[in-house]
Amino acid sequence: MSIDPSSIPNFGGQPEPQAAGPEGPVVPDQDLVKQLLDQMELKYVVDDEGDLAAPWEEFRTYFMFRGEDEQQVFSVRTFYDRPHDLDQRPVLLDAIDDWNRRTLWPKVYTHAHEGEEGEAGSVRLIGEAQMLIGTGVSLEHFVSS
Repeated sequence: MSIDPSSIPNFGGQPEPQAAGPEGPVVPDQDLVKQLLDQMELKYVVDDEGDLAAPWEEFRTYFMFRGEDEQQVFSVRTFYDRPHDLDQRPVLLDAIDDWNRRTLWPKVYTHAHEGEEGEAGSVRLIGEAQMLIGTGVSLEHFVSS
């Protein structure tokens, strides 16, 4: 399966007119995500668990496929590198709860890290969006999500 470069969202520009009608549903896979990242000229690696990871300066994003058959899910998780003090966790949770109530996606949650000997631990934020893909999705919907 190849991707038409014009199907990649331009985030604010005028949409290009489409000559052909929509194609049937596809079940996205890691090769499709690699194609999209290559077309956007984004660097990525495959980690030890086989997930795609795209590192940026202050965060890294993982593109993961989980489940089987009709229950297969595509998950995008972003791990932010900024540590927060553990005592800030209640304030962060209040802000995150408000965000998660007001927005459909991405959902955000915290992850506590144990401190090394004599050091205080920290809290980091993780954002996540998921899409059920096992029964197929339109390619246009997948690349614009």
